Amino acid sequence: MSGEKVRVDKWLWSIRVFKSRSLATDVCKSGGVRAGEKVVKPSYLVGIGETLTVKKNGFQMVYKVKGLISKRVSATLAAECYENLTSEEELNKFNAWFIGKARPEIREKGLGRPTKRERREIDDFKIGQYEEDDFFEE
Repeated sequence: MSGEKVRVDKWLWSIRVFKSRSLATDVCKSGGVRAGEKVVKPSYLVGIGETLTVKKNGFQMVYKVKGLISKRVSATLAAECYENLTSEEELNKFNAWFIGKARPEIREKGLGRPTKRERREIDDFKIGQYEEDDFFEE
């Protein structure tokens, strides 16, 4: 645990909401993170007790800051630094989408694993099903 305030993009990455800091930064830049009612930039300094609303893959997740960390740690240590306040309805949507619903992609025999470029195109296609303007309901 460190300091009094931490950048919001760094905090979201370190508690494992995003798998890379650049993804967290991009979501902040596109207006996908709010502190209370205020849309925040990646450099926004988050403090203990604040509530963050994060739009990720079309789902609206809500977290309360319980501890500040700026380095990526294990999931068990990270879980101590936030409280998940996401509504039950939103969690059910999230679970229905990600758990057991999607069948694996099928590749033709002999093509091997997708390249990094192909994997990014697949990810963009999957995430592209949600409109960018769909971040927050006004």
